[in-house]
Amino acid sequence: MSRSRTYEWGDPNVSAAAVGRTSGLEFLRDVAAGRLPAPPIASTLGFTLEEVGEGRAVFAMEPGEEHYNPIGSVHGGVYATLLDSAAGCAVQSVLPEGMGYTSLDLSLKFLRPITVDTGKVRAVGTVLNHGRRTALAQAELFDAADRLLAHATSSCMIFPVPAR
Repeated sequence: MSRSRTYEWGDPNVSAAAVGRTSGLEFLRDVAAGRLPAPPIASTLGFTLEEVGEGRAVFAMEPGEEHYNPIGSVHGGVYATLLDSAAGCAVQSVLPEGMGYTSLDLSLKFLRPITVDTGKVRAVGTVLNHGRRTALAQAELFDAADRLLAHATSSCMIFPVPAR
Protein backbone atom coordinates (compact mmCIF):
# COMPACT_ATOMS: atom_id res chain seq x y z
CA MET A 1 0.00 0.00 0.00
CA SER A 2 2.91 2.32 -0.73
CA ARG A 3 2.16 5.80 -2.05
CA SER A 4 4.47 8.39 -3.60
CA ARG A 5 4.42 12.04 -4.48
CA THR A 6 6.63 14.13 -6.75
CA TYR A 7 6.90 17.90 -6.73
CA GLU A 8 9.13 20.72 -7.90
CA TRP A 9 10.07 24.12 -6.52
CA GLY A 10 11.79 27.27 -7.71
CA ASP A 11 15.18 28.55 -6.59
CA PRO A 12 14.63 30.06 -3.10
CA ASN A 13 17.63 32.37 -3.56
CA VAL A 14 15.75 34.33 -6.23
CA SER A 15 12.98 35.34 -3.82
CA ALA A 16 15.37 35.82 -0.90
CA ALA A 17 17.43 38.26 -2.96
CA ALA A 18 14.28 40.28 -3.74
CA VAL A 19 13.26 40.81 -0.09
CA GLY A 20 13.47 44.49 0.81
CA ARG A 21 13.95 45.72 -2.77
CA THR A 22 10.26 46.69 -2.92
CA SER A 23 7.56 47.06 -0.31
CA GLY A 24 6.50 43.85 1.40
CA LEU A 25 3.13 44.05 -0.33
CA GLU A 26 4.72 44.37 -3.78
CA PHE A 27 7.03 41.43 -2.98
CA LEU A 28 4.09 39.22 -1.96
CA ARG A 29 2.07 40.24 -5.01
CA ASP A 30 5.03 39.17 -7.16
CA VAL A 31 5.08 35.79 -5.42
CA ALA A 32 1.31 35.35 -5.81
CA ALA A 33 1.50 36.27 -9.51
CA GLY A 34 4.41 33.88 -10.14
CA ARG A 35 6.91 36.66 -10.95
CA LEU A 36 8.95 35.41 -7.98
CA PRO A 37 9.13 31.75 -6.95
CA ALA A 38 7.10 30.64 -3.97
CA PRO A 39 9.13 29.27 -1.06
CA PRO A 40 9.97 25.54 -1.29
CA ILE A 41 7.83 24.78 1.79
CA ALA A 42 4.76 25.77 -0.25
CA SER A 43 5.56 23.06 -2.80
CA THR A 44 6.49 20.57 -0.10
CA LEU A 45 3.14 20.93 1.67
CA GLY A 46 1.11 21.93 -1.39
CA PHE A 47 -0.20 25.31 -0.30
CA THR A 48 -0.53 28.57 -2.24
CA LEU A 49 -0.76 32.27 -1.51
CA GLU A 50 -4.28 33.00 -2.76
CA GLU A 51 -4.76 36.57 -1.68
CA VAL A 52 -2.69 39.41 -0.30
CA GLY A 53 -3.57 42.97 0.67
CA GLU A 54 -2.43 45.60 3.11
CA GLY A 55 -2.23 43.81 6.49
CA ARG A 56 -3.78 40.57 5.18
CA ALA A 57 -2.57 37.33 3.61
CA VAL A 58 -4.55 34.20 2.72
CA PHE A 59 -3.04 30.78 2.04
CA ALA A 60 -4.98 27.72 0.85
CA MET A 61 -4.30 24.00 0.83
CA GLU A 62 -6.13 20.81 -0.06
CA PRO A 63 -5.23 18.34 2.74
CA GLY A 64 -3.98 14.92 1.67
CA GLU A 65 -2.71 11.73 3.26
CA GLU A 66 0.84 13.05 2.93
CA HIS A 67 -0.06 15.58 5.65
CA TYR A 68 -1.20 12.93 8.14
CA ASN A 69 0.19 12.14 11.57
CA PRO A 70 0.17 8.56 12.96
CA ILE A 71 -3.40 8.88 14.26
CA GLY A 72 -4.99 9.54 10.85
CA SER A 73 -5.43 13.31 10.70
CA VAL A 74 -3.42 16.29 9.49
CA HIS A 75 -0.28 16.81 11.57
CA GLY A 76 -0.22 19.84 13.87
CA GLY A 77 2.96 21.03 12.19
CA VAL A 78 1.00 21.52 8.97
CA TYR A 79 -1.54 23.70 10.83
CA ALA A 80 1.37 25.63 12.36
CA THR A 81 3.09 26.14 9.02
CA LEU A 82 -0.06 27.49 7.38
CA LEU A 83 -0.84 29.77 10.32
CA ASP A 84 2.75 31.01 10.65
CA SER A 85 2.85 31.73 6.91
CA ALA A 86 -0.42 33.66 6.97
CA ALA A 87 0.45 35.71 10.06
CA GLY A 88 4.00 36.41 8.91
CA CYS A 89 3.03 37.40 5.39
CA ALA A 90 0.31 39.68 6.76
CA VAL A 91 3.10 41.46 8.64
CA GLN A 92 5.32 41.48 5.55
CA SER A 93 2.49 43.13 3.60
CA VAL A 94 2.73 46.31 5.74
CA LEU A 95 6.51 46.69 5.50
CA PRO A 96 8.08 49.48 3.46
CA GLU A 97 10.93 48.94 1.02
CA GLY A 98 14.17 48.04 2.78
CA MET A 99 12.53 46.25 5.70
CA GLY A 100 12.15 42.57 6.57
CA TYR A 101 10.69 40.52 9.40
CA THR A 102 11.06 37.25 11.23
CA SER A 103 8.67 35.42 13.54
CA LEU A 104 9.54 35.67 17.23
CA ASP A 105 6.84 33.29 18.43
CA LEU A 106 3.73 31.44 17.41
CA SER A 107 0.96 30.45 19.80
CA LEU A 108 -1.80 28.31 18.40
CA LYS A 109 -4.94 26.53 19.41
CA PHE A 110 -6.22 23.46 17.57
CA LEU A 111 -10.02 23.44 17.50
CA ARG A 112 -11.04 20.78 14.95
CA PRO A 113 -9.31 17.89 13.20
CA ILE A 114 -8.49 18.09 9.50
CA THR A 115 -8.61 15.04 7.21
CA VAL A 116 -8.77 14.49 3.45
CA ASP A 117 -12.56 14.72 3.85
CA THR A 118 -12.30 18.29 5.16
CA GLY A 119 -11.56 19.66 1.71
CA LYS A 120 -9.78 22.91 0.99
CA VAL A 121 -8.65 24.91 4.02
CA ARG A 122 -7.73 28.60 4.18
CA ALA A 123 -5.35 30.33 6.58
CA VAL A 124 -6.27 34.01 6.90
CA GLY A 125 -3.63 36.23 8.50
CA THR A 126 -4.22 39.80 9.66
CA VAL A 127 -2.04 42.39 11.37
CA LEU A 128 -3.37 43.45 14.75
CA ASN A 129 -0.69 46.03 15.54
CA HIS A 130 2.64 47.10 14.09
CA GLY A 131 5.33 49.53 15.06
CA ARG A 132 8.89 50.19 13.96
CA ARG A 133 10.44 47.12 15.62
CA THR A 134 7.68 44.61 16.27
CA ALA A 135 4.30 43.57 14.94
CA LEU A 136 1.50 41.39 16.27
CA ALA A 137 -0.58 39.31 13.87
CA GLN A 138 -3.22 36.63 14.09
CA ALA A 139 -4.16 33.85 11.73
CA GLU A 140 -7.29 31.75 11.54
CA LEU A 141 -7.65 28.44 9.73
CA PHE A 142 -11.05 27.76 8.13
CA ASP A 143 -12.67 24.92 6.22
CA ALA A 144 -14.86 25.42 3.13
CA ALA A 145 -17.92 26.00 5.37
CA ASP A 146 -16.01 28.77 7.22
CA ARG A 147 -15.77 26.71 10.41
CA LEU A 148 -12.80 27.75 12.51
CA LEU A 149 -10.28 24.88 12.67
CA ALA A 150 -7.42 26.63 14.50
CA HIS A 151 -6.29 30.06 15.67
CA ALA A 152 -2.82 31.52 16.16
CA THR A 153 -1.09 34.69 17.22
CA SER A 154 2.44 35.64 16.27
CA SER A 155 4.87 38.35 17.30
CA CYS A 156 7.32 39.40 14.61
CA MET A 157 10.53 41.38 14.75
CA ILE A 158 10.93 44.05 12.07
CA PHE A 159 14.41 45.00 10.88
CA PRO A 160 16.25 46.71 8.01
CA VAL A 161 17.34 44.30 5.26
CA PRO A 162 21.09 44.58 4.67
CA ALA A 163 22.07 45.88 1.25
CA ARG A 164 23.05 43.12 -1.17
